[in-house]
Amino acid sequence: MRDIYRIIDTVRMSEKATLLQEKENTWTFKVDRRANKIEIKNAVEKHFKVKVLGVRTANCAGKAKRRRRADAGRTPAWKKAIVRLKDGNSPDIF
Repeated sequence: MRDIYRIIDTVRMSEKATLLQEKENTWTFKVDRRANKIEIKNAVEKHFKVKVLGVRTANCAGKAKRRRRADAGRTPAWKKAIVRLKDGNSPDIF
C-alpha cells in the first residue's frame, strides 16, 4: 500500500464540484494516476477522518497546447476521484 499523502494530490474546486458538495455531500480530488478506488477510499478515510460511501474515478487526458511559436505540446494527463461521503461527514479542508 502506498503512502496516503502521495495518493491524494489536491481538492478540485469548480462550479460542478461545488454543486456536488452542496447537494450530494460529494467531494472531488485530483489523485495519483496509479491509485485504484480502494486505495483512494482508504486514503480519504484516514486523512480526513470521514466515512466514504463510494468512489468514482475518471482519467482526464491532457489538452493539446501551443506556445507563441509553432511548438506543439500537451498538458499532463491526470486522474480525478469523485468521493461520496456519509451524511453529516465533511472533511476539514479549509
